[in-house]
Amino acid sequence: MQNKIYKSDVTDSEWSIVGPLIPEPKTNGRHATIPRRRLLDAMFYVTKTGCGWEWLPHDFPNWKTVYHYFRLWRLIGLWQQIHDLLRAAVRKALGRNVQPSAAIIDSQSVKTTYVGGPERGFDGGKKVNGRKRHLV
Repeated sequence: MQNKIYKSDVTDSEWSIVGPLIPEPKTNGRHATIPRRRLLDAMFYVTKTGCGWEWLPHDFPNWKTVYHYFRLWRLIGLWQQIHDLLRAAVRKALGRNVQPSAAIIDSQSVKTTYVGGPERGFDGGKKVNGRKRHLV
């Protein structure tokens, strides 16, 4: 059965960068029948379209299998590895140092509760009951 091509599918050039990072199937137990690239295509389809895992089109692998590998790769840090690799490549292409040397710090006042307690504070500048959080 020919796989349908979606805009979210990984291109050959993208696969040449990301493919070597994807773990090979285990050699013990059942043999893997789904190509790793097809799993990645399905994951990108979900993240790009915003559909639920169970709404993956039928020409992708079973959604439970795709979600299993998505979660497994998150737990082993694969997505962070991919992110770091791509960020470094982009910074290098721009002629910048691979590691950033500066950060932006911002704050935000968030409404938490109308009931008193330790979660509730007051931002006098914005006149907001709630909590102030700082982001880097």
